[in-house]
Amino acid sequence: MNTGKTVFAQLLDHLPQHQFRRCVNRYKGNYKVQSFTCLDQYLCLFFAQLTYRESIRDITTCLLGMQNKLYHMGIRGTIARSTLADANEKRDWRIYQDFAHILIHHARELYSKDSFGVTLEETTYALDSTTIDLCLALFPWAKFRKHKGAVKMHTLLDLRGNIPSFIAITDGKVHDVNILDLLIIEPGSFYIMDRGYVDFDRLFQIHQAQGFFVIRAKSNLSFRRQYSHSADKSMGVRCDQTIMLTGKEPSVYYPEQLRRIKYADPETGKIYVFLTNNFKLGAKVIADLYKSRWQIELFFKWIKQHLRIKAFYGTSENAVKTQIWSAISVYVLIALVKKRLNLDITLYTFLQILSVSVFEKVDILQLVTNSAGTIESTYTDNQLNLFDL
Repeated sequence: MNTGKTVFAQLLDHLPQHQFRRCVNRYKGNYKVQSFTCLDQYLCLFFAQLTYRESIRDITTCLLGMQNKLYHMGIRGTIARSTLADANEKRDWRIYQDFAHILIHHARELYSKDSFGVTLEETTYALDSTTIDLCLALFPWAKFRKHKGAVKMHTLLDLRGNIPSFIAITDGKVHDVNILDLLIIEPGSFYIMDRGYVDFDRLFQIHQAQGFFVIRAKSNLSFRRQYSHSADKSMGVRCDQTIMLTGKEPSVYYPEQLRRIKYADPETGKIYVFLTNNFKLGAKVIADLYKSRWQIELFFKWIKQHLRIKAFYGTSENAVKTQIWSAISVYVLIALVKKRLNLDITLYTFLQILSVSVFEKVDILQLVTNSAGTIESTYTDNQLNLFDL
């Protein structure tokens, strides 16, 4: 039962603050800090993400307007625009990266038994990236094109719960396929990727690590068919083959057999060709696995629409990465709270309710019960929808 805590304070009850302090100590985040600690900085950014604040001035003005409630929000330091700006510029962004990974670990445990539309016991990941455009004049470190800057957020999404298990933030010039070098492959797990990750040397490393991949083949693939397996054409499977690569370099980089599946989507009629090193699952299951990769596209659209990662509070690389990792941690925390409270609403609806109620002294369960019906009735079909299971 709520004992007079604000909604914001109730959310903080789900934050493992002792683990946050370990992250701060790891990078000496509070070294020579007298009043405005790393926790104060994080809570200000948490508030900004939750309530859609657009600038540092916007953040500090709103918080100073609720000065009598800051202590109960967990903010002990003095709020000032310059202080928050300096903290974003100077305090190591890896503090917030490590803390986001801790929240991700907790969330993945809670969502580990959720379904994602394919009956499969093994862990299944979707790998992709999204580009966040920046002005090259303001962000000269974010190299992308001659007159354009950008950062890329490379994400490995656990399809059970749509929780990111790995994230790397790079400048826009880093090619997606290079991220495969950073992954620690889990034996028996599936990795779903689009054509941008076709690199047979790296795919063979996944195979040697006893992981499985499902990837779209490029149109210029050179191969030799060894066997043709029976294909259920009523399910859209055009062919199911065992092949060997014949290209000069691909045949050296991937010297073992691959499985090639041609599939026609019954809804659109579009033809897809998949490559995989798994020979046990049915061809239709492989096609369904690739179809589930769409969840990562929804994840990218969702965080771009509902979190503050397009307008930044600072121009340095440290400030940008701090803000992105703070946004990710907010996303994961809201998913954690939703799961722990067993709330039967979408993540978008939950975030809407929280955004206008952070200073209310009402139990979150009661707040959702009173508000969800009204918000859901005005919820439009074009809104992106995750966690609606």
